[in-house]
Amino acid sequence: MSSTSSTVLRAEHIWLDGKLIKWDEGNVHVMTHALHYGLGVFEGIRAYKTHDGRLAVFRLREHIRRLLDSAHIIMLPIPYSEDELVEATVDLLRKQKQQFANGAYLRPVAFMGDGAMGLGAVNPTRVGITAWDWGSYLGDKGMKEGIRAKVSSFTRNHVNVNMVRGKITGQYVNSILAKREAVLAGYDEAILLDISGFVAEASGENIFLVNKKGVIKTPPLSSPVLDGITRDTVLKLLRDAGHTTIEEVTVTRDALYIANEVFFTGTAAEITPVREVDNRQIGDGKPGPISKFVQDMYFRVVRGQEARYADWLTYV
Repeated sequence: MSSTSSTVLRAEHIWLDGKLIKWDEGNVHVMTHALHYGLGVFEGIRAYKTHDGRLAVFRLREHIRRLLDSAHIIMLPIPYSEDELVEATVDLLRKQKQQFANGAYLRPVAFMGDGAMGLGAVNPTRVGITAWDWGSYLGDKGMKEGIRAKVSSFTRNHVNVNMVRGKITGQYVNSILAKREAVLAGYDEAILLDISGFVAEASGENIFLVNKKGVIKTPPLSSPVLDGITRDTVLKLLRDAGHTTIEEVTVTRDALYIANEVFFTGTAAEITPVREVDNRQIGDGKPGPISKFVQDMYFRVVRGQEARYADWLTYV
């Protein structure tokens, strides 16, 4: 459908239910409860090759904590501690360090397994971690030049319809529908509004804008948006750099149209500028100074070039 889909390059091993096993052994039964009802949680994490040639996972503990929080929200017990899952992730990369010497995308997932069926069923939780090579989610060209986005006809899930603080597998149908609609219409990504018509987020990313007065805005966490770890990273980087005009406020659709800059943030998308929304050019149609600053700083941080953020890196 688009460059944002990725053929998974097979690794040698995955981690499943406490053990490192061969890739081909990572199977689940067709009667797995989560396949039928969507009761599962997941994370997206990146490991980067640092400037000194090592491999480091970015904000690993924060991602694992969010995985555990997501599971708690949907009452899915995970039989592993934060420390155990952190160590499992590092072990998986260490086992395949040669393949992932230049970086990796990591996908921890926990889901209700097979056994009983029906909405009230309670089965054992399965937990897996996989790693693969995944380049720029929205394309290398998009990272450099900006992408085209479309406001979706689909509405972002209401905060009391789905639990938006969790990365819950089943609720990503909303994102898939919006994404497919946008791509089939010739755009790169979808932007979803909330039930009141305010900007929420993209199909898989948080959104920022810079208005003509230089004020940086992003929808607040009281909106139906994911509490993005990359979003949090960007806010800290901006504030540490002395940007004081940052607002976490409701954003209208037309505010995007007349913004000087718009950019997306997310683990997969990293920092991706937006050059056009609904056929309206954003600013001068090129990534602006704030977008470029954030993108540059982000990659410096994940590559270990900014010592004050060293505690965000877990070396393999």
